[in-house]
Amino acid sequence: MIRRTLAFVLLLYAFGFLWFAAALPQPADAGRTDAIVVPTGGPGRIDRGLELLAARQANAMLVTGVDREVRPAEFAAEYKVRAQTMECCVTLGFAAVDTRGNAAETAAWMDHHEYRSLRLVTTDWHMRRAAGELESALPANISVIRDAVPSRPRLGILFLEYNKLLASTAARLWPQGT
Repeated sequence: MIRRTLAFVLLLYAFGFLWFAAALPQPADAGRTDAIVVPTGGPGRIDRGLELLAARQANAMLVTGVDREVRPAEFAAEYKVRAQTMECCVTLGFAAVDTRGNAAETAAWMDHHEYRSLRLVTTDWHMRRAAGELESALPANISVIRDAVPSRPRLGILFLEYNKLLASTAARLWPQGT
């Protein structure tokens, strides 16, 4: 009985990983939101967010998880963002150091600005975990569009992210502090 249960759990894990790796989230269709949120950490994320901002798909953009050493002028120079756009529309968030922190920083920013919809822009392999953490941190009345940046992840990245997704999901399902 124990062998069968272990075999079943192992098969479930393996099929879950195959689904995770084969069915990565895709870019979203055009659609306007109040804000764009981009967690740092993967190539193409910030570029995609700025592209959407320039196309007026939102009025504001939060880049969450920015290193404390980065200055707005450095960011603007690196990504060729006009000073006017930085002033009106781009917020650099320095509070987060991980995906759960990105979600908390985003929730506070959304609440402060009273935004009701956002477009989450992150790498395809990171989307499920980032969206799960974000949706658990936000009130239910805020809509989230998932806009994945396509990548060509290595097997090791997929394996690590799948396990992080499982751990993140389990942490959200089990009550804290009991």
